Amino acid sequence: MLELKDIHKDYPSGDEGKVEALRGVSLQFRSREFVSILGPSGCGKTTLLNIVGGLDQYTSGDLVINGRSTKDFKDRDWDAYRNHSIGFVFQSYHLIPHQTVLQNVELALTLSGVPKAERRQMSGGQMQRVAIARALVNDPDIILADEPTGALDSETSVQVMEILKEISQDRLIIMVTHNAQLAEEYSTRIIRILDGRVTGD
Repeated sequence: MLELKDIHKDYPSGDEGKVEALRGVSLQFRSREFVSILGPSGCGKTTLLNIVGGLDQYTSGDLVINGRSTKDFKDRDWDAYRNHSIGFVFQSYHLIPHQTVLQNVELALTLSGVPKAERRQMSGGQMQRVAIARALVNDPDIILADEPTGALDSETSVQVMEILKEISQDRLIIMVTHNAQLAEEYSTRIIRILDGRVTGD
């Protein structure tokens, strides 16, 4: 369904130098699994997630989506992929602050069950549930979660992980996290990254 072939990502740095964020990452993902990507800050986890999500372009290698290489993808191909195949959940929720939950999610409100009176006074856990609901609205094949529990207390983190685990029954979830305990408890697969390379899968 989704395959990374020898993905490299370089960022320019200083006087014609470069930072190698990813150094030859090759991975295959199945259509239904809950994958956690673990590793220290700056190891390339979020870069990897952004490349899978089409938010960032790889320097070399190939991202193969449903058997199709993305090497010749045009902007419109990436747009279609992001809009129809991917749902994003971020640590900071990325809700639009001046809009209500209803405006942020529309249909997703029924999924998250937020009563009218609570829409203006939401906790972090509620906002993250709304963000998950919003990510599901277009029924994407893949949910990408970047530190979804990073700003939450432990009890709320468990609730969010339970939701993600349930969602992973019928789609692929790739989650970046620092929390090895949650990863080991909830995910079906753990990929470890260090210095831009996969060190364990």
